[in-house]
Amino acid sequence: MPLLTRMVGTPLAIDIWPGAVNGLAPLLADRRISSGGHVAVAVGPGQGEEIAALLRPKLANAEIWTVENGTVEAAQDLAKRLRTGFYDALVGIGGGRTLDVAKHAASASGLPVVTVATSLAHDGIASPVASLEEGGRKASYGVQMPIAVVVDLDYVRRSEPALRRSGIGDVVSNLSAIADWRLAERESGEPVDGVAVTFARTAATSVLHREDGIDDEPFLIALAEALVLSGLAMATAGSSRPCSGGDHEILHAIDHLFPDTARHGELAGAASLFTCFLHGDETLAGEIDACLRRHELPRTPADLGLSEDQFVQAVLHAPATRPDRYTILEHLHLDEKRTREHVRAFIDAFDR
Repeated sequence: MPLLTRMVGTPLAIDIWPGAVNGLAPLLADRRISSGGHVAVAVGPGQGEEIAALLRPKLANAEIWTVENGTVEAAQDLAKRLRTGFYDALVGIGGGRTLDVAKHAASASGLPVVTVATSLAHDGIASPVASLEEGGRKASYGVQMPIAVVVDLDYVRRSEPALRRSGIGDVVSNLSAIADWRLAERESGEPVDGVAVTFARTAATSVLHREDGIDDEPFLIALAEALVLSGLAMATAGSSRPCSGGDHEILHAIDHLFPDTARHGELAGAASLFTCFLHGDETLAGEIDACLRRHELPRTPADLGLSEDQFVQAVLHAPATRPDRYTILEHLHLDEKRTREHVRAFIDAFDR
């Protein structure tokens, strides 16, 4: 009897452990990635440059360049450089901006990309999505899945604590995104990919109730694996749907209306709490609230540095950031009066 199975694309290698960078050179010499270390390396400032210095003696055939920012222009410039030479792969080393630039440039050049994460701020370390700035606004671009993912926990521990906390907010927001996807299934018949949902929910719940924290190795392993699973969820779905619902619509609206308010994952966590409140799911909202409190993440507009009026503006603008996406925000058809009522009720319930 034939076995009817589904093929799910994943990276060839996922290395998450202290000292993982020490295995990077042998990994790049793997013939599935490069026949002799003929790779280009894009590094971000700080720890990315430090890792590049360690790699130079081990990768004599590598070309190493610095990525200054997380813009579309930076990705295009990197892609042009890649086209001037002959490389087996591109390696991105650094934080989320550097990795997104590398993923975009590699996709534009038809090269596989290896991501080496020095922080755990969001699920971009293994996702088929790159978030880049263009004309002062952030936009998401579909890119290829990394061929390998490396997370060195020694470098992650040295990153800002706020970056590690941000990753928690981003992965926990999967739960409200799934609720929005199921709502779209019920109301508009949008198909839901159960495999993608399984990856996304497993990622979120693996972190949601943990009592240890961002300085503990077991927690950092769980968080890194959760962010990778979120990337697999998006790759399986063929979109960001399992990890991005009304919460990310609000996040993108805040980024547009009030730039530099907070980090991506901080916004995702607080917006996720609000959309769970709109869904009327008191149990899930309580679990997310407890998780955000435990890890000292923003929960309310005031925690984010936003006034009630500013948050209302963001919620009203949010559906325009994803016109093709049906979430609790579209479902409720919120006008300014009703939005303000919901925001005030949310603040009354959680600002304590």
